[in-house]
Amino acid sequence: MAGDERLDAARADPEGPSPTTRPPSTLARKSKPSGVEVAKQASRHLRGGLRDSLSDGSPGFSELDQRVAKFHGIYQQENRDDRALARGGGAARRPEFMVRTRLPGGRLSAEQYLAMDRLAEEVVYNQSLRITSRQNFQLHGLLKGELKPTLRRINDALLSTLCGCGDVERNIVAPPAPIALTGHRALHLLASELTEAMTPATNAYHEIWLDGECVDSSREWEPLYGDRYLPRKFKTALALPEDNSTDVHGHDVGLIGIVESGELRGANLVVGGGSGLTHRKTETYARLATPLGFVARRDLVGAVQTIASLYRDFGDRTDRRHARLKYVIEEWGIDVFRTEFEARFRPRLLPWVPTGPMQHRDWLGVHEQGDGRFVYGVFVENGRIVDAPERRSKTALRILVESLRPSVVLTPQQNVLLADLSADQLPEIEDVLRECGVPIPERLSFVRRHALACPALPTCGLALAEAERVSERVTRGFERALGDLGLSDSPITIRMTGCPNGCVRPYSADLGIIGRKRGHYDVFVGGGLSGCRLGELYAESVPLDGLVARLRSLLEEWARRRQPKEGLGDFYDRCLRDAGRRDLLTGGKRAPSSTSNADAADAS
Repeated sequence: MAGDERLDAARADPEGPSPTTRPPSTLARKSKPSGVEVAKQASRHLRGGLRDSLSDGSPGFSELDQRVAKFHGIYQQENRDDRALARGGGAARRPEFMVRTRLPGGRLSAEQYLAMDRLAEEVVYNQSLRITSRQNFQLHGLLKGELKPTLRRINDALLSTLCGCGDVERNIVAPPAPIALTGHRALHLLASELTEAMTPATNAYHEIWLDGECVDSSREWEPLYGDRYLPRKFKTALALPEDNSTDVHGHDVGLIGIVESGELRGANLVVGGGSGLTHRKTETYARLATPLGFVARRDLVGAVQTIASLYRDFGDRTDRRHARLKYVIEEWGIDVFRTEFEARFRPRLLPWVPTGPMQHRDWLGVHEQGDGRFVYGVFVENGRIVDAPERRSKTALRILVESLRPSVVLTPQQNVLLADLSADQLPEIEDVLRECGVPIPERLSFVRRHALACPALPTCGLALAEAERVSERVTRGFERALGDLGLSDSPITIRMTGCPNGCVRPYSADLGIIGRKRGHYDVFVGGGLSGCRLGELYAESVPLDGLVARLRSLLEEWARRRQPKEGLGDFYDRCLRDAGRRDLLTGGKRAPSSTSNADAADAS
């Protein structure tokens, strides 16, 4: 069956029957749509006034067009470091823009990587490429006049920014390493198929950025999204039981591949995960996805579309903080959601396939691909590919990609894999890394190797505190403390964000350090590498320079009582998650209750 025919056959029925067993829901009692909903319907299938605004001489977009631009992979921002200077001097605040690509599974050719490298040199203020935890690139600090030529160059490299942001399916993440006979390559293919199936049908992107032929928007048809698109963003992750580098339980939809005799038989589906919450708003919370059932390989695209159609029809369109799929599932319960799903899904939903426990892989260093070739994982601190005096990661990667012409994969850990290498190419990699000051993976401490941070200040408009710019200092402080306690090689993940929206999945880390206000952070403890357990709020509003001291007693308890190879989150869950025992470490001050925590570990 041809690709288009196969996708059509798998497409969910948006008008499918709906059972009447749904319990009373706050979603049904609300009626007034949010301003974003009004903007989407008025956008003429994601056109808005973007085309005219690009040539009107103004430095930024209108409020309506800012909302529409997100669907095209563009955020209007400002450099918040310059805000006070502009105010003090009476100068107008200058808008800047972030552009985010869409790279299914994080995969690029050598030529595509080099095209993005050259683009960053010419349009980004510090020439950097920023890898996100969703395996795509961000370019920061562009001016409005640079947007159209930048997007054209990205498309000339056969890449795109469409759906980099917005209330649609975001970039689909997958285990990064192209390992033969394990299901990895089958998941890469599935990520591409899902991307094609979940892309909006509108011609707006080609009209605005590529000077394509204009289409009468009133005659356009969005078979999946309609004219309102989704209530909020929709994130899909692929994983394998032996490679959950994507944290599959932290997404709206997770597909855990089941491989038999080297073939992808299908996937266990989990639904309703998500990281974002709002400080002191108990009705918002992080949630791990709930098991739904098993779906055969040929039906996986249709299954994801069906879930998206349920979210489209029943997600909250009145309150953006309550608009994620996780709240629908939490209100209905998984049994009602499963009934709704089966009423729309033409193939059968099959029973969950038991698997072993979920495992994490970071893929740094050398690994055999299983086809006679090799993959080498290069460490990129916080995903920032940039040249600094002591570490020239941008130069190192450019030299290696130009010389070796590997396939390139961005990872959910914000690193870079150089793939399809021959054995005689491997020595050159570490020679170049050493020459450019880029650390060799085996010389990294465990905590540094697994640390993540979001960009936060100065570019993100949501940031309440620093993250990326202070994370190296935080990591170094924990490295010293862990070394003093004999814990240097013990499993621990630290993920730091500037706000509670959870862009680098902090709530499922051993330690999640989450911006509360300038210079202060909430600390969540109790997740782990497997991504199958949420942490709980351990300490509130801790000053940046007091983070290590505030957690010292916890680290000492871990060092004294841990079992062999037991990670911090596993130890905390085994010994200290009970609030009464935790008081011993918090000085008698009981931390507020934890976020919601679905029992993903049992299902896995």
